[in-house]
Amino acid sequence: MQETFLREVDDALREDQLRTLLRTRGTPILALVVGGLVGLGGWLWYSDHKAGVRDQQSETFITALDALEAGRNQTAKQGMDPLAKDGNPGYRAAIQITEAGMAQQAGKDADAAKMFAAVAADAALPGPYRDLATVREVSANFDKLPPQTVIDRLKPLAVPGKAWFGSAGELVALAYLKQGKTEAAGALLAGIAKDKTVPDTLRRRTRQLAGQLGIDAVDNPAAAARGDEGQ
Repeated sequence: MQETFLREVDDALREDQLRTLLRTRGTPILALVVGGLVGLGGWLWYSDHKAGVRDQQSETFITALDALEAGRNQTAKQGMDPLAKDGNPGYRAAIQITEAGMAQQAGKDADAAKMFAAVAADAALPGPYRDLATVREVSANFDKLPPQTVIDRLKPLAVPGKAWFGSAGELVALAYLKQGKTEAAGALLAGIAKDKTVPDTLRRRTRQLAGQLGIDAVDNPAAAARGDEGQ
């Protein structure tokens, strides 16, 4: 009986303390709870909104690429232009590089080079895109640039493990050949040919060039003879 009585007194005391708390602090507590719920709701809406925008931009970009592949360049450009202005940095860089590539395919090498240069110089864009734009710019101007300029600009990218090692390395190797540095060119070409992270078409091309220079660039002679090395 005594324990029951004490428990009832304790419960009554707690209830009285809660009433007192709500009377004296009820408004601030309610505001804090409501504010927290509103903040959580706003964060959830913002996250969902961002995900929706990303999905929409991705769909728009894919549709534009499909149009480009089908030869509908004007339709592709109309789809890409809004993303180039309002998309995230990755989309903007990818679209600017794509449009520069379209200009190059149309024979407008000078315009393409300027567009690639603009991407390469934009510090707001992701590094891998800027590096790719640098490679493409040098490639578009390769015949006009002094070999040493090509080497100076691309040598930092012509390193195993770098994203554009194969493409940058091939151009550096060709610049070495213009300078008569066949040994340096052959070694670099062989390194590209043996790097399994490099696309197969580029590996085969550099392997052939290295072979013409008397450099063995074949890891697996039997596979190379079948033409399936690295596949």
